[in-house]
Amino acid sequence: MANLVFNQALGRIAHYTSLPAANDGLVLIPLESSGLETDAVLRDKDTFADVVAGTTNEQTSVGRKPLTSVTVTVDDTNDRVALDAADVTWTAPTGNAVGAVVICYDPDTTSGTDADLIPLTKHDVSWTPDGNNFSLSIADFCRISSTA
Repeated sequence: MANLVFNQALGRIAHYTSLPAANDGLVLIPLESSGLETDAVLRDKDTFADVVAGTTNEQTSVGRKPLTSVTVTVDDTNDRVALDAADVTWTAPTGNAVGAVVICYDPDTTSGTDADLIPLTKHDVSWTPDGNNFSLSIADFCRISSTA
């Protein structure tokens, strides 16, 4: 589950996750462990371009992954919404150590830049790509509850 929900995504994350537009989607982006900024700093970033504008760097050698089989489940019993996606696998990955992954909403997967990607959640990961396949479980990547 998420270690951080970005401030700009609070209250909108279920809408983004439901993928309401024609060419939108969710993308998982690995971040290098070296230089990774604190949650207190990252939570105020409004776009993925902002996320990597400081000392935080994308781990580009393993690559970004689109999230598939995304579901939004309303849980009336626990008064929350659970957001889920299929697990992600990297085949024979190499490169710098990964300290976190960020799930971003991409409003148009056919074009755009990092300034268009809206960071939704950050998940702490401790992984050094060593050429062995690596799978990341995305079970309930975020739960949103209300206490009115």
